[in-house]
Amino acid sequence: MIRCRRAAGGNSASKVATYGTFLRCDSPSFTAPLPTCRPGHVWASALDATPIMFDALRVTSSQDQQGTRVGVPRESRDGERRVALVPKMVEKLTGRGLQVVVESGAGVGALMPDELFIEAGATIGDPWDADVVVKVAPPTDEEIGRLRRGSVLIGFLAPRSDPEIAGKLRDAGVIGFAMESIPRISRAQSMDALSSQANVAGYKAVLLAANLSTRFFPMLTTAAGTVKPANALILGVGVAGLQALATAKRLGARTTGYDVRPEVADQVRSLGAKWLDLGIEAAGEGGYARELSDDERAEQKQRLTEATSGFDVVITTALVPGRKAPILVTAAAVKGMRPGSVIVDLAGETGGNCELTVPGEVVVREDVTIASPLNLPATMPEHASELYARNVQSLLELMLDKEGRLTPDSDDEVLVRSCITREPEGDNR
Repeated sequence: MIRCRRAAGGNSASKVATYGTFLRCDSPSFTAPLPTCRPGHVWASALDATPIMFDALRVTSSQDQQGTRVGVPRESRDGERRVALVPKMVEKLTGRGLQVVVESGAGVGALMPDELFIEAGATIGDPWDADVVVKVAPPTDEEIGRLRRGSVLIGFLAPRSDPEIAGKLRDAGVIGFAMESIPRISRAQSMDALSSQANVAGYKAVLLAANLSTRFFPMLTTAAGTVKPANALILGVGVAGLQALATAKRLGARTTGYDVRPEVADQVRSLGAKWLDLGIEAAGEGGYARELSDDERAEQKQRLTEATSGFDVVITTALVPGRKAPILVTAAAVKGMRPGSVIVDLAGETGGNCELTVPGEVVVREDVTIASPLNLPATMPEHASELYARNVQSLLELMLDKEGRLTPDSDDEVLVRSCITREPEGDNR
């Protein structure tokens, strides 16, 4: 027999209301899909009394006896060198009474050997049986199968680009919190992993552009003459774009920023850059731009094609979550740029902002080099991991009570919006 259960008040798992009862065959050789229960609820076995839900999260008894266990696996994605927790954050968590289990070699890619984690209070072992597993890249099917039912998974879970992951986690009885779904509100700034990793990407994009460029970034005055500084245009002035502007400015380039959100113009100017005003505004919700109409998009392409011809470096960062990246640099714009110019397209994972982009590759078209790296933060694994680990630790702290027990508040806006395994709103079954 199974019951749909939910906490009747607060975070106490002992206050339970029964909304419905169904029969099932308890033979271990028989399995069958269950009907969907009410929003925020899942079916719990009357035999083990372990509800798998967001409202009244209960993990195994090891939490009550030995403290919440946090697992840190080694990343399996090709090229992923980051680690979800670094020794400094491990020390903070173990100081609160939590246990941290790190898979051997988890920090090797970020130059953090097992010994540093042990010194911080972690143990080396199997992280997949922990109460909370923290990752960087989305889990594979094999990794989801290793998670314990009733556990929590925190990481980049791709809820928009790969929504099947949420369904697989839900089917496995795992509660998933996606770092990319953290709301952009003041209280959640310390948990905003998209911003922390975008800073890394924006910085590294400029270094990549400088490396690929056939020209100097700064003005040079030498005995052989004076070299003019490079002109750099940053398209899309979010966190990555602002960091790119600042970094290009430090390298000596003349910088210009463009975005369809007019409110960021002052931020661009505060970095000593010029603001490119095309007369098209498309401010949206959550700090993102809204999708342009067909007429606005056509006008934007025409004006940008005319504007980009005067720049030696163009870095594009325009992304809208869950949508194909907008084309900002057309083939005609590339043709109009000076030979030896460079385009670094940070939107390659969703198609790219340049019409001639080949995601993950560096190509030359019309004597212009076009690079589209897919995971720039992983190329700076030490600092990228440190920043990401602080984001993870801040989110995890939000789920803990004063004794270090896992008790997420079902009314907390940050947790509600980042939990991707909740039943869809409006489902009253």
